[in-house]
Amino acid sequence: MASTTLSTAATTSQLCSGKNGMSSPTSRALLAKPAKGLGYGRERSMRVSCMGTSIPADRVPDMEKRKLMNLLLLGAISLPSAGMLVPYTYFFVPPGSGGGSGGTPAKDALGNDIYATEWLKTHGPGDRTLTQGLKGDPTYLVVENDKTLAPYGINAVCTHLGCVVPWNAAEKKFICPCHGSQYNNQGRVVRGPAPLSLALAHVDIDVDNGRVVFIPWVETDFRTGEAPWWS
Repeated sequence: MASTTLSTAATTSQLCSGKNGMSSPTSRALLAKPAKGLGYGRERSMRVSCMGTSIPADRVPDMEKRKLMNLLLLGAISLPSAGMLVPYTYFFVPPGSGGGSGGTPAKDALGNDIYATEWLKTHGPGDRTLTQGLKGDPTYLVVENDKTLAPYGINAVCTHLGCVVPWNAAEKKFICPCHGSQYNNQGRVVRGPAPLSLALAHVDIDVDNGRVVFIPWVETDFRTGEAPWWS
């Protein structure tokens, strides 16, 4: 009796599996040959209805829910990541002045904005003092003989190997301490090994607050009559 029950259960299970598209050689054999000890009438009285349904190969159950969950997960990761990237972007991009001139504010050695009136009170004619200029490069503000700011700033980075070139007031030249390159009082190269003159930047004064700003120089280099190599 136990063997009969076991055979019937096995046959029923294999029939349901075959109906759902998961048939095997064993199931096909069971379908072809009734189990021993089971009569025809007995077999009819033990019919089993299999409720399995076939699944198309191109459709996975709950796929729409999976897509929705993936989108929610992507959004949850993207928002914090974007929030972390914003501060890094501001760190690497030089800040603008926010004034009417649209330039980059000149800053002193302490990182404070430079105001023309205050600067000229402590810097006399012929003065050349380093400030922070475009892209953070060291840039000289030049005071003219009439006690006004020159309309140009001189980038202090040597065009030979990038050393910062100091102003030699006694010789009225910029003299590089690294390899001896020399530039005149306007930054034009007069002695190598530097191949090019020092870069220029426009100097402007914000009309709203008197702050000194640097603006990129894209016009002809007035010292050489040539196009600016730095633009």
